[in-house]
Amino acid sequence: MYIIGNGRLITRDDALPYLENGAVAVAGTKIVEVGETAALKARYPGARFVDARGLVIMPAFINAHSHIYSALARGLSMKGHDPHNFYEILDGMWWKIDRSLTLEYTRRSAYQTYLDCIKTGCTTLIDHHASYREIEGSLFELERVAKELGVRTSLCYEVSDRDGEEKCKAAIKENADFISHCEKENDPMVKAMFGLHAAFTLSDKTLDACAAANNGRVGFHVHVAEGMDDVYDSLRNHGTRTVSRLFNHGILGDQTLLIHCIHLNAAEMDIIKETNSMVVNNPESNMGNAVGCSPVLEMFKKGLLVGMGTDAYTFDMLESLKVALIIQRHNACMPNVAWMEATSMLFKNNPRIVSRFFDEPLGTLKAGAAADVIVMDYKPFTPFSAENVDGHMIFGMTGRQCETVMANGKLLMHDRALIGIDEEEINAKTCEAAKRLWAAL
Repeated sequence: MYIIGNGRLITRDDALPYLENGAVAVAGTKIVEVGETAALKARYPGARFVDARGLVIMPAFINAHSHIYSALARGLSMKGHDPHNFYEILDGMWWKIDRSLTLEYTRRSAYQTYLDCIKTGCTTLIDHHASYREIEGSLFELERVAKELGVRTSLCYEVSDRDGEEKCKAAIKENADFISHCEKENDPMVKAMFGLHAAFTLSDKTLDACAAANNGRVGFHVHVAEGMDDVYDSLRNHGTRTVSRLFNHGILGDQTLLIHCIHLNAAEMDIIKETNSMVVNNPESNMGNAVGCSPVLEMFKKGLLVGMGTDAYTFDMLESLKVALIIQRHNACMPNVAWMEATSMLFKNNPRIVSRFFDEPLGTLKAGAAADVIVMDYKPFTPFSAENVDGHMIFGMTGRQCETVMANGKLLMHDRALIGIDEEEINAKTCEAAKRLWAAL
């Protein structure tokens, strides 16, 4: 049993949002009690005490969309790659990389991604994978690393027609096989979705094949209207807009994640609302790819469930939170909007999204919730209370201030030292793999 205490406790639980000197008592994989440090230490005298030393104790972060496969691109500069639009970014870089990924490269990418998650306080990652050189077994490689490092994860494979029928069928099979595996194993830390790239790289035949292979078992994880190529393709070749096309093929529903959703109209938002589908905003990636600003403010007005991801642009959820706020204000030309929407995406809606996949309550510190707890090295020099913690996070905290991480009741990092993980060895092996990959590219 653990007690993580002696810190400013943020619970994200409306019944008890904040304690000046709070603690979390953990038994097994669950939180058993939240309260004052002295009271919990007296109640559980045999528990191991993790001293937060007056720092901030809070729920671990959740990342609702990322791409593990992009990890080995950090620092990469490809000769001749000078994209002028979003399609050229995909075709000239990301698709070239995923066509080069072996199972070894996939595994090394997973190590670095999950380590980055731990070091920035994120214990739950929903991923969307592609490795078109070696498809079979790739999701199982990601799962093995996630289990080894102790991170909760949801995985799927990105189906696309872009590399031909054989590869497309293999991608569908990888999804179906992994879904069956997860159904059999019923591991509370690993879940499956059915991955689709984007409608403009998927034929009607392929969409129907994916719906049939899934057969309603899990939700779909699909990029939607990230760039105008997706909109133009649907209108020119299918006579409808992107969301309507996905709806017509049975892709939408209360287990489905629609990623980006930048170029939507009001009718498409209504369809998303009616089908109870979920949206994930990725503000830094959208700005970096120059594809536009997602209409988050309008989606909130319509009552859509909109969460926050990073699209692998970063693994620091607080970094994305800051950008989510400023891009919406910049786009609206209004300095008084988006605070509620930005903070709700990360702290309220991401937990609501993952509650549709994982059984344990996440993103909150209360009795019965999963024991996902972090300690942030943050010492405020202005008043700090339940009323202004989000302001401190936006203007004062970064993910790299995370110093202690517990996931599912297991300590993964303490005082910035990873536990049972040889980071130097992992980094060395990954660097050698990256050198080989870059030479091939």
